[in-house]
Amino acid sequence: MTRRVFDAHTSGGNSFGALPEWDLSDLYTAPDAPELKRDLEWVDTACAEFAQAYEGKLATLDAAGLLSAVQKDERISTVVGRIMSYAGLRYYQMTTDSERAKFMADCQDRITTYTTPMVFYGLEFNRLDEGHLSGLLSQNAGLARYKPVFDRMRAMKPYQLSDELEKFLHDQSTVGASAWNRLFDETIAGLTFTVNEEELNIEGVLNLLTEQDRSQREAAVHALAAVFQANLKTFSRIHNTLAKEKEIEDRWRRMPTSQTARHLSNHVEPEVVEALRNAVVAAYPRLSHRYYRLKAKWLGFDRMQVWDRNAPLPVEDSRIISWDEAERTVTEAYAAFDPAMADLAKPFFTKGWIDAGVKAGKAPGAFAHPTVTEVHPYVMLNYLGKPRDVMTLAHELGHGVHQVLAAGQGELLSSTPLTLAETASVFGEMLTFRKLLSEAKTKAERKTLLAGKVEDMINTVVRQIAFYDFECKLHAARAQGELTPDDINALWMSVQSQSLGDAFDFAHGYETFWAYIPHFVHSPFYVYAYAFGDGLVNALYAVYEEGDPDFRTKYFDMLKAGGSKHHKELLAPFGLDASDPKFWDKGLSMIEGMIDELEKMEE
Repeated sequence: MTRRVFDAHTSGGNSFGALPEWDLSDLYTAPDAPELKRDLEWVDTACAEFAQAYEGKLATLDAAGLLSAVQKDERISTVVGRIMSYAGLRYYQMTTDSERAKFMADCQDRITTYTTPMVFYGLEFNRLDEGHLSGLLSQNAGLARYKPVFDRMRAMKPYQLSDELEKFLHDQSTVGASAWNRLFDETIAGLTFTVNEEELNIEGVLNLLTEQDRSQREAAVHALAAVFQANLKTFSRIHNTLAKEKEIEDRWRRMPTSQTARHLSNHVEPEVVEALRNAVVAAYPRLSHRYYRLKAKWLGFDRMQVWDRNAPLPVEDSRIISWDEAERTVTEAYAAFDPAMADLAKPFFTKGWIDAGVKAGKAPGAFAHPTVTEVHPYVMLNYLGKPRDVMTLAHELGHGVHQVLAAGQGELLSSTPLTLAETASVFGEMLTFRKLLSEAKTKAERKTLLAGKVEDMINTVVRQIAFYDFECKLHAARAQGELTPDDINALWMSVQSQSLGDAFDFAHGYETFWAYIPHFVHSPFYVYAYAFGDGLVNALYAVYEEGDPDFRTKYFDMLKAGGSKHHKELLAPFGLDASDPKFWDKGLSMIEGMIDELEKMEE
């Protein structure tokens, strides 16, 4: 479609400048746009026609006929993705707006109803004889191109239910997990926290945890704890229900573990994830425990409190970073690696593809949503001018660049498994960090940058693996019966003390902080993907620093591949193999080396 260049809408004046807002018109111009009405009607008709044409007949199709079916399914996926991307992004801009919530729910209801006739497709496809399918693939290169899609579909074959049960699960999905997800999102977005007589939303109060003033950080933790405690029954009910619903479905599907579905969707072997998890847990003493003891010394404490975990160093510059400076920093870091990467990032800033401001009712956190391959991604931030916000911009923009490059694979092959989806985002952060480090003018500035990067990596690797262990414990415990809020609190604290180490005391109320982590609700066991991505990028960056002359070409080829290749194929050109347990030690050693340098600065 034709695109127009325009001055990004802004969300008012502030100390870091005017911030961009999304222009969603590349998806649809309005909730009542005729194009949206047309597309909804088309989906209804297309799904019914697809079922009429192919149900009970897939086994009779020749290679060209099966390819036609696959391409029709892909087109339906594209139009559905466009509709739901528009509804979802509009909702996340203001989750407390009942009209937006209703619009998204109505779209989801209609899409679910319209696509129910399509449920047969994956089930019937998985019943195709392996020899027959292989024969068809050998006859038609166009069909063979979709083999990675078929492999992922057929990985679910041992776990699929009867056609009737699968249709039932599809139909009731809007009042199952997605309804509890909405309750969580709306509850979180509607929370208000009072700190020193000022009323803040969750992003505002979390931002205080990185303030120089320790009393501000302490007040923020107490405010968070008080509000979480007041809402703990709701959060406990959400987690109990979702974990039980998952346990029931996993049991019916005969999934061997509660993590199996995530591993299948990530196209990663359980033993690879276990090797990652074990390598990180074994490294806790060398990483987080050692670093936080060092940080306590810098802050002048014998023991740290939880509100000191993300405290800035005493020597750290506390100035607010303007949006223009953040954009320039990240863009220059991308360009220094390859000008093509900066060119890919440019339209995010100039065409309304970023929504950066903190606003009442807006969803917390940050993400990059790929929408569909015929449009473009959108990035959401809650920018408050901190150094970590610049790194978040570099991270999410990396996702966006990855999604733009992978779009050439088409709708079914562009989507990257979560384990690989973090590659470009973490690499973008690393490029930005290395640029800033190379420009450091003083020992104090270098120390601040190194410490900040170590903390980010601990948050990405150590903290996310601790989250993964918490989820494993939560789902195992819920399988034995209902969990009280105190039960969940205890599970949370068991992984926090293990992962953070002996430098910390844990203030009363911190045991409730599991309540606001969205990944536990939206994407069970997603969190290990962050550690996977960080370890993978650290290993990749080591190859880059070793001077491989073809690194940039190989890197762009990896991003362009999207979900068309397994992680073994993607990493092979770099001489890397994630299934080798030593692979993870290579990535963790980079963090360890940075802590070594910080310790030497104390000598």
